[in-house]
Amino acid sequence: MGDISEPIKKCILILKSAKSDTEKFAALFMVTKLVKSKDCNSQAKKALFEAIGFKFLKKLLTSNNVQDDCPPSVYKSVALSILTCFCNDQELSAHPEMLANIPVFLDIVQTSDNDDYDDNLIIISEAYTCLQCIAEHEAGQKALIEVGAIKKMSEIYSHQSFQTDEALNILVKLVSRYGPAAWGSDPTPFHSLVNKIALDFATDQSERKFELATILSALLYSCNKTTVVPGSSEETWPQSIYKALHDILTSKIGKNQRDPALKLAANIVDLLGIEWTLNDEENPKKFFLLLLQLSAIEVRMQLEDRSFKQAFANADLITSCFIVLELSVNYMATDQLDLEQKEKQSVYTSLKGAFNAVVSILTKICNDKNRDKLPDNEKVFVCAMVRVLVSWIAQETTAMREQIYALLPFIFSLANDSFHAYRARKLAEKNKSDGEGMDIDTSLMGQVDLLRLMLPALCHLVVEDKARDIVLNLKEEDILYESMNFHWSIVHYKKPPIPKSERGKVKTQPEPELDPKLLEDMKDSRAAMVSLCNIFMNLTVLAPKVVENSILFNTLLKFIFNNLPELKNIPENLVLHGHLAVLGLLLLKQQASKVKKNDFSICRYIQSIIRFLWDAYNVDESNDPTALVVSMTYKEHWNEIADLWFLGMQTMSGVLTIVPWISEFAIESGWAEGIAEMLAKVKVGTLPPNVKSAFEDFLCRLVDSNEAVIPVLKKGGALKMCRSHRMMDLGKKLFGD
Repeated sequence: MGDISEPIKKCILILKSAKSDTEKFAALFMVTKLVKSKDCNSQAKKALFEAIGFKFLKKLLTSNNVQDDCPPSVYKSVALSILTCFCNDQELSAHPEMLANIPVFLDIVQTSDNDDYDDNLIIISEAYTCLQCIAEHEAGQKALIEVGAIKKMSEIYSHQSFQTDEALNILVKLVSRYGPAAWGSDPTPFHSLVNKIALDFATDQSERKFELATILSALLYSCNKTTVVPGSSEETWPQSIYKALHDILTSKIGKNQRDPALKLAANIVDLLGIEWTLNDEENPKKFFLLLLQLSAIEVRMQLEDRSFKQAFANADLITSCFIVLELSVNYMATDQLDLEQKEKQSVYTSLKGAFNAVVSILTKICNDKNRDKLPDNEKVFVCAMVRVLVSWIAQETTAMREQIYALLPFIFSLANDSFHAYRARKLAEKNKSDGEGMDIDTSLMGQVDLLRLMLPALCHLVVEDKARDIVLNLKEEDILYESMNFHWSIVHYKKPPIPKSERGKVKTQPEPELDPKLLEDMKDSRAAMVSLCNIFMNLTVLAPKVVENSILFNTLLKFIFNNLPELKNIPENLVLHGHLAVLGLLLLKQQASKVKKNDFSICRYIQSIIRFLWDAYNVDESNDPTALVVSMTYKEHWNEIADLWFLGMQTMSGVLTIVPWISEFAIESGWAEGIAEMLAKVKVGTLPPNVKSAFEDFLCRLVDSNEAVIPVLKKGGALKMCRSHRMMDLGKKLFGD
């Protein structure tokens, strides 16, 4: 006790030697004075805290058995004023004794409208102070979450009046720290809280309106999307926020009002989609166009003629505007919005100005010799710029090409870092055992896979000679192949093995449904693999010499041979199945010399190819037994796979010429005969020319590579087929002149 002053030592002695609660209580009045004195250091506070003992303070806080002439609030008040002093010391605010009694503080603030406290609101104020100090550090935040503070704070704000902003601030701190996990799986507390705040936000006309905008932003950003979004249309908050933001953004406002409004708008469109902006029945486009213009203008104001450091100072605001721009560009690409020519021109001009500013600042960073030494938070901001830029490149395929080519090597190095960090985080999550609680990953770079977001733009870029050369010179295809493997591990999800003790038991429960988050990840990874297939297809067709001699592309072909037959035969996988099948065919054509007939994996792969090409058309599902139709399972996705099917038929024909033994599969599987039987049933003059030519070309090549197919086709009705659809070339091969 060397660092403790004499008066405090004396007080500790009195506390420890007190024979009754009354004596101890009397000594507390001395403690309140000493704790506030300048010579009460951290060590002294800790010694005083332990000398009093939390048990005694808790008794004062919770007991109602007190002397008649003294209301319980006096005891509570003394105990809380001491605890408030102790809580200001971080070590004591994280003390296990302090944390164990969070429920006591919560009970006090939850009952703030009881009669007991009417005359002594200072008690509630001090209980809030204790909670706020506890919420400042990790141990306190964890303890608050574990006792259900989120739900309690939501109820306090929704139902009560005194000091509810303190409750809100604690809540925002917790959800900002723990994100969606803090809310749990029940969306009710979130909806009731946000309904109330959004209503206050819409009706409050003071400066507090903009504080509420910031709070709403934090709550929307941290909510559990999978549970909140489905029921949001039944709630009042989306409409309340729309009304308030519409009022703010159509008024004359300064920067202090505009910034929180734009940040909130970004968070709500990120959560509910751009459709949320189209809420005005009379003029649904008006608010969408306004928000888009304001965001584009803000990006130009923050980035033009600024250094990177100056821009980074407003990173939060700029990133919010990027979210609006990216979602707007993606939404307009779906053609659901009917814009007039004048509106289109105005939007294009705004976007081009914003993206010129983005390219300009990225070029400055790219040319900076310290670009590889950026701290993580600055690197994440640069990634945000790249992310919004590639969403634009994916739709606008001509603008600013030379500057973009110059930036590509830098963009790829960022995207590769981001992908590797993201993959490491996902693998760590997968390997983490269930009982480890809600620890957060602190690596900023691993939050988003930038390479994944670049894939749609890359599909276009690799078609351009200059960009394709850059991709191949950087050996970017190696990383794209790593990405293919990573997304395959998500798409081809395998349930964990059944423990030995459970094997052989009769199942009484139905199979548990897959977690919605996992299903969402699988859907996104399917789309990523489809984009990767398109990129690899473009490279295969446009850089055939590179592909022919590349070990990487040979490895990719083996990947398809091994994995395509394993892909589950479900409707959700059909588009991916088609892309993998046709990419495999294109690679097979280039790498035919390396393929061995006795390789079992190629046999299974060819069967998967035949399944994809065979199942697309039939006459069985048509109302008219003489009409050829796209089969029901393909119909839903036909706009995505029609070109793929024709390319598949054409490439299969080409492969037969180079690898003739593949023809055996077409014969043995019954496909060749099946085509003849199907087309023989089809009414004269009703076969679309492109379908006729796809089948005829394929069957001609089949006959060329294996004459054994001739009797098979004749048996299937080839004569009728050739006559009905005027298949002259095939007729000559089968029946002579």
